[in-house]
Amino acid sequence: MDCPFCKIEKNRIINENNNSILVLDAYPVSKYHSLIIPKKHVSEIWNIDKNETADCLELLNWQRKEIQQTDKSVLGFNIGVNVGEVAGQTVFHAHIHLIPRRIGDVTVPRGGVRGVIPSKQVY
Repeated sequence: MDCPFCKIEKNRIINENNNSILVLDAYPVSKYHSLIIPKKHVSEIWNIDKNETADCLELLNWQRKEIQQTDKSVLGFNIGVNVGEVAGQTVFHAHIHLIPRRIGDVTVPRGGVRGVIPSKQVY
């Protein structure tokens, strides 16, 4: 198996628990863009059980707090999961994006994740 998330270097791991790890995204959208990754190799987030889901959410919340304490300019977040190639998934190991948002990082933030289809973002 040639999965980059199954062979993440230990020094990249910011935090972990029984079922998931937390790393900074190698290609960040914004400063502190993070990934929460189940330790078990599954291609889609739908394939993790309730304990794995709880552990992912635990790290998601932990990192949110860390970012807010570290960077007072972060006033919001986008949380995203790409499932399938048509949805933009490029690494086929389930993972959750935590993307910090700051005033002025885009001209019009209205619509947030709806921006994956630009014509649908502003409504």
